[in-house]
Amino acid sequence: MAKTWFITGTSKGFGREWAEAALERGDKVAATARKIDTLDPLVETYGEAILPMQLDVTDRDADFEAVEIAADYFGGLDVVINNAGYGHFGMIEELTEAEVRAQLETNLFGALWVTQAALPIMRKQGSGHIIQVSSIGGISAFVNVGAYHASKWGLEGFSQALAQEVAGFGIHVTLVEPGGFATDWGGPSSTHSDEMPEYAEVRELPRPTRRGPPGDPKATRGPILKVVDADPPPLRVFFGEVPLGVATADYESRLATWNEWQPVSVEAQGG
Repeated sequence: MAKTWFITGTSKGFGREWAEAALERGDKVAATARKIDTLDPLVETYGEAILPMQLDVTDRDADFEAVEIAADYFGGLDVVINNAGYGHFGMIEELTEAEVRAQLETNLFGALWVTQAALPIMRKQGSGHIIQVSSIGGISAFVNVGAYHASKWGLEGFSQALAQEVAGFGIHVTLVEPGGFATDWGGPSSTHSDEMPEYAEVRELPRPTRRGPPGDPKATRGPILKVVDADPPPLRVFFGEVPLGVATADYESRLATWNEWQPVSVEAQGG
């Protein structure tokens, strides 16, 4: 049976590719973008199967209204994908309050508001699938993107809690964690703090996610359909070849440190 999707950030990148993948196979999509005219080509091609919506996900009231309108228009929502987001580059000392708040408002709170808006609809249906676009940066961390990590680690935490809270209602949660892809994340869509010269050398440190060429966003069309159609779907899934190696090395290091310091941990318990 055809599914109904609600996808944020569909003007380009993953959101655009996934909207097209869903529409091409006969599904229906409520597609949101900050600039609604970017969705005109999809409307011309797919007509009433797509509901274009202008939305700034940082506006909580607008998020709730958009989700409700989409559900009423299509008669329900099967898949909600929180894809809207951007990367901010800056060392922790360089970050301004406004920059950090803006990063969290979009990447973390925007996803939270859309999720909250969708839950009553899915609970009433007794089914639904919420997909959060996280990142390898949601489970590991690298220099110069600390604010971004804060947003994605927060997304990971509330989504894992959410998965346990809503399982009994027939609602699934999946965290999609891409590695490096040829999207605008690190280009025109990104923002940057004013650079301090003291961090010039640190800024040049290599990041594991830069190994090999970036992935092709179009190649994720098939994988996202597999995730959406899976029964049951995974709580977490990497997109790209590199993330598993990064995660393995990171978690092996964490486990080694925790085990090394376990006597101190036990001592701290007292008794």
